Amino acid sequence: MMDLGIDSRTETGASVNVGAIQTDLLRSARFRMEREAHWRQLDELVTRAEKGGAATLGYDDVRNLAAGYRQAMNSLSVARDISLDRALVAYLESLCARAYLVVYAPQESLRGLITRLLVQGIPQAVRRSALPLFIGFLALILGAAAGYRLFTHDPSWFYTFVPPDMADQRTPAASVDFLRSTLYGDERHASDRLAAFSAFLFSHNTTIVVFIFALGVFMSVPSFILTFYNGLMLGAFFAMFSRKGLGYDIFAWLSIHGVTELAAIAIACAGGARLGLAVLVPGMRTRREALRHQAHDAVKLAILAALMLIVAAFIEGVLRQTIQEPIWRLGIGWGMGVFWVSWLLFSGRESKISRGPKR
Repeated sequence: MMDLGIDSRTETGASVNVGAIQTDLLRSARFRMEREAHWRQLDELVTRAEKGGAATLGYDDVRNLAAGYRQAMNSLSVARDISLDRALVAYLESLCARAYLVVYAPQESLRGLITRLLVQGIPQAVRRSALPLFIGFLALILGAAAGYRLFTHDPSWFYTFVPPDMADQRTPAASVDFLRSTLYGDERHASDRLAAFSAFLFSHNTTIVVFIFALGVFMSVPSFILTFYNGLMLGAFFAMFSRKGLGYDIFAWLSIHGVTELAAIAIACAGGARLGLAVLVPGMRTRREALRHQAHDAVKLAILAALMLIVAAFIEGVLRQTIQEPIWRLGIGWGMGVFWVSWLLFSGRESKISRGPKR
């Protein structure tokens, strides 16, 4: 009799479990049937947006997408609460995740991102970096003034500031004719070597800029010193040619590429200064938070410096070698300066209409 009792209880329990499973399946089927049409519509809209972007959807499609996303999230919440079958819950989780990316994630192409960086990101970062830019240009100007002054009093300072490989026989002991030939002669840069020469200049200048930017995190001091040293070389170099009566010629020779190249060095110093100021003066933030905050604009300044170096390398490696007239060199160099200033000062500003009327 006891054996019969156990068997009957076992059979009763099994029948209860089977009944519960059948009830859950019926409940899941009813739940799916009532809402499946909306899920399919949402799935179709999400698939279209994933393939062609959200811009391909019309007004009604976008409205249905937003409404379908909210309904799917509600369905997912209910399905989890009443413990529907796992396959249904997994499907809704996947659908809601895809819809979330379409609705909230930025749907922008690489071209759009680059355009936004150039039109808004970089110019706005420059305009927010007045103090770091002042530090960068101040280091360059002070270095150039010091180099010029020291050379004027003692020409032997030239050998201290300018490395021999950079001087390339253009030393205070060189004759006026030789120095003039280095400004206007192109015998060392035949047309078939200009591209390679331009690449070399870009690589050399990029190395300097990377060091200036990266070392700025050490409270800006190394960036300031490296930029100041570049100014010393510039000042001594300019003073040497001026002493030989070639001041106008060297000014034009430097202007065609130097306006862009030297500005890039100062901007790289400004990017490093932003990192250094975050460490030195974090304000109400921790140093880590301040560094993370300042890094957004600092990186944009570094990108700007790299872009300017690409342009400067082309000008220095190609145009400077083929254009011999000083007036054209001045026009190109300072014309590029006007272009950089105009772009960085005026691009990315909000119009009065977008800001709304003043109250």
